[in-house]
Amino acid sequence: MTAAAAASILETVEGQRLNGPAGEPWREWGPYLSERQWGTVREDYSADGDAWAYLPHDHARSRAYRWGEDGLAGFSDKAQHWCLGLALWNERDSILKERLFGLNNAEGNHGEDVKELYFYLDGVPSHAYMRMLYKYPQAAFPYEDLLRENARRGLDDTEYEILDTGVFEDDRYFDVTVEYAKHAVDDIFMRVTVHNRFHQPARLRVLPQVWARNTWSWGGDSRKPSLRLEGEQLLALHPRCSPMQVTAWGPEPCEWLFCNNETNFPKLDGLATPGPFKDGINDYLLGGASTAIARDGGTRAAAHFSLELAGLESKSLYLRFAPAGSAQVSARTLFEQRRAEADEFYAALQQGIADADARNVQRQALAGLLWSKQLYDFDVNRWLDGDPGQPAPPAPHAHLRNSHWRHLANFDIVAMPDTWEYPWYASWDLGFQAVALALIDPGFAKHQLLLLVKDRFMHPNGQLPAYEWRFDDANPPVHAWASWRVYQREKALTGQGDMDFLERIFHKLLLNFSWWVNRKDAEGRNLFQGGFLGLDNIALFDRSAPLPLGYTLDQADGTAWVAAYALDLMRIALELARRNPVYVDIAVKFFEHFLYIAGAINRLDNSDAGLWDEQDRFFYDVLHRPDGGNEPLRLRSIVGLMPLFAVQVLEQHEHECLPGLRERLLGFMHHRPDLASLVSRWNEPGQGNRLLLALLRGERTKDLLKRMLDEAEFLSEFGIRSLSRVFAEQPFALQVDGHQLRARYAPADSDSRLYGGNSNWRGPLWMPINYMLIESLREFHRYYADNFSVEYPSGSGYLASLEEVADSLGQRLTRLFLRDEDGRRPSMCAYAQLQADPRDRVLLLFHEYFHGDTGRGLGASHQTGWTALVALLLQPGA
Repeated sequence: MTAAAAASILETVEGQRLNGPAGEPWREWGPYLSERQWGTVREDYSADGDAWAYLPHDHARSRAYRWGEDGLAGFSDKAQHWCLGLALWNERDSILKERLFGLNNAEGNHGEDVKELYFYLDGVPSHAYMRMLYKYPQAAFPYEDLLRENARRGLDDTEYEILDTGVFEDDRYFDVTVEYAKHAVDDIFMRVTVHNRFHQPARLRVLPQVWARNTWSWGGDSRKPSLRLEGEQLLALHPRCSPMQVTAWGPEPCEWLFCNNETNFPKLDGLATPGPFKDGINDYLLGGASTAIARDGGTRAAAHFSLELAGLESKSLYLRFAPAGSAQVSARTLFEQRRAEADEFYAALQQGIADADARNVQRQALAGLLWSKQLYDFDVNRWLDGDPGQPAPPAPHAHLRNSHWRHLANFDIVAMPDTWEYPWYASWDLGFQAVALALIDPGFAKHQLLLLVKDRFMHPNGQLPAYEWRFDDANPPVHAWASWRVYQREKALTGQGDMDFLERIFHKLLLNFSWWVNRKDAEGRNLFQGGFLGLDNIALFDRSAPLPLGYTLDQADGTAWVAAYALDLMRIALELARRNPVYVDIAVKFFEHFLYIAGAINRLDNSDAGLWDEQDRFFYDVLHRPDGGNEPLRLRSIVGLMPLFAVQVLEQHEHECLPGLRERLLGFMHHRPDLASLVSRWNEPGQGNRLLLALLRGERTKDLLKRMLDEAEFLSEFGIRSLSRVFAEQPFALQVDGHQLRARYAPADSDSRLYGGNSNWRGPLWMPINYMLIESLREFHRYYADNFSVEYPSGSGYLASLEEVADSLGQRLTRLFLRDEDGRRPSMCAYAQLQADPRDRVLLLFHEYFHGDTGRGLGASHQTGWTALVALLLQPGA
């Protein structure tokens, strides 16, 4: 079958592989190692909760990890029984390059930040083929320079990146491409291709590695795996796996080096224990310590190749990890075959995308998503108490964080927001990731959404875990929205929706919705709080911290999210009612709850309780003072645009066939005509006999969109800013409890250390919020059609339908990544050297957020966690 022959991804070799009887076994191996296990909460057993200081980068090569493994271009089975990865040495570095380097939160002038150049280039959902690129300097890696210069810089300075150090000038570096191809579900080939980009000869030590995760040092199963040299290959024995063999070959013979994946206690703690230790291969190669390694076996092994490369020359080497006794296979033929299958898969997906550059952007965005999968292992109960046979954690450790989450016991493959900067899941990130993943792998997308509602994740009170730094924080409740979108996407792909999935997750989300109502509507007024809600420094103060005594805050975003949540659950209940009419009652319940919220947020009874401000024609958070007064916080931000998210159109054919629904809706309308009259004509048929449920009437919708589409406020060349630009010259200020609080438009990095300082919601563009706004505009248009138009941009005199506005905003966002008329990508403007190189200008990074004026990529540089939503914006009909 050729790439052009498949009408759908389901008809490709990869599609049939995923959906065949061996679909799950094909997922057994994948890129499940983290890019950074050090500096995580899971590995922190300190008395003060400083995870970065407890296990820093400098200790990572010497200390065995408790809860997972990391490695450069890593690959493993789902349990990390066996792990594959790469080590490099340019004969100038002070340490072996085995993992990515970056600054911790205190070292970076804008928080933690990886200081490497690497790109996720390709992959398929079964991981039968994966490819990434790492750029390695031929000069000594500038560890100290990066630390020193970033420490010198302040919040108003740009970050000092590795390209700024000059180590890549004149192309004095190696391109190291790492590929994986599966011959069978447990027969893994690794190919490392090194290209000398410099015009003069250079030498590089290349060490493909295999090791066993350390599970024997923490109590329980003390049986050790082993890697044993037998002739020119290794025999890999693991108490929980079948015997495997490891072979390696290349242009020159390799030297096998062994050590053990165990902590170097003499180095780190001054304890006399026998080696060799985890850092043994490092100490042998760089320090000549012959006693640091073994020659016949261990639990960690490296195939040591010394490559001599002429100027501009490339060489490849291979490692194979296969069942013992496996027959020979042509590695080159296998890689060609798997690469062709990947091409076929994406050719089927991208049939409607004519532009080659757009296809490249989408494919790399999806590759980043696939490479973001990681084994997430964390048993909070055991982490708090410590392991048997190990020193007990200091007493304060048990109460520093997550002490109310002892039920949480995760051991699952989970998509990470960013495998270096955020190597832990976040509940709302995961929702966006699932929606993007559903484009190519609806099964895995459903699996991700179901994980968070399992008993091992969800709190007994119904709360979803936010993220490991503070599981009891509240992320925006996007789970129902994501579940519905994944359901729709699979239905469009296969012709049949998975009602069992929808019903299963719906019941758990009922518990979560109740948690929001009971915990985040403090006074039962249908106005919600929620804390920072994923928006870090969006407000004048940390919204997750306790307010001064007597103060409370009603949040426009918290209220909008819960209103949208109610509509999403109503929509799911109506779908389930097609199979079981009992869900009609539940759908009506959420319909009513939505209207109560709509009444509250819009100040229906002329009280001071609403969040709509007539003076500014905008939604604001409202601060309630101890004296009984209240004050809208007139900081115009995306918080005030989020009520647009709460919109649903009901098609007549979808709801009129459901017994009792119409009567229940009409009954409520007659009982509460005040609420019915407030919400945009929800009881009037629209075009095609549609009903509209939204927080905004037409007039207020236009008022809000006038602000949003004003280039002097929110609208930028590349999307919607997170804070109005009017605060650039005139920062917003407010006096609270004797303290003067200020916020100004900052289109790039944060100028505040509020909530860590490594994310900025006071000006930049954020993909997930823009994506939700675009979806909402399309939903409004589905009701109004061309009967509703707005000036776009505001003040331009041009009237556009909401669909035109949505399409245009989508184009603005995709322009962040696509090459402009000068051949440059706005999001990559900080990477001038790469953009000027014809070989590198195809490379992309998918940043966490983007400069509000120029589109430059900012924050985490591999945040395909939600920035991969661009793949959907590029997909026709998605």
